Amino acid sequence: MKSIKNIILASSILILSAFTISSSLNWTISEGYEIKFSSSTGDPEGIFKTINGDIQFNENDLASSKCDFKVDVNSINTGNGMQNKHAISAKWFDAEKYPNIEFKSSNFSKTETGYSVTGTMEMHGVDKEMTLPFTFSNNVFKSTFSVNRIDFNIGESMEKVSDDIKLEVSLPVTKK
Repeated sequence: MKSIKNIILASSILILSAFTISSSLNWTISEGYEIKFSSSTGDPEGIFKTINGDIQFNENDLASSKCDFKVDVNSINTGNGMQNKHAISAKWFDAEKYPNIEFKSSNFSKTETGYSVTGTMEMHGVDKEMTLPFTFSNNVFKSTFSVNRIDFNIGESMEKVSDDIKLEVSLPVTKK
């Protein structure tokens, strides 16, 4: 009888510990986040104002880490109202049909300069596997990477607008 009670007690402690460890991995995106985009031609450039996501990240246990993000395409702001309307139109992002840019992670790894996350980027109805570099310091995730908009069927290739768009992302977070 004593051994059954000990097994139940040990199991309970193990289960409760697992919940404690798991909750310490969950992060909430805080105010002050930034999603900037630019190109070598200077056009387009601007920000996305709205991002939502789930982040589970533990520097000591990358195998259990994951993240899923959604950026609201309608939140684009280039500083020019006409350009914003053009960007969300059917000729470019087609926000009515594809309202979000999404990223879902599949793997995290340590690099010489920080970390990388591999996952699927979905934009304009096109899924593409991408590996994004990032750093994590003082509860802020930072990443700089480029996306070829033509790979996602956004607009047409032209001299006026660069095919490669540079993104700079800064996500301050707090533990849930």
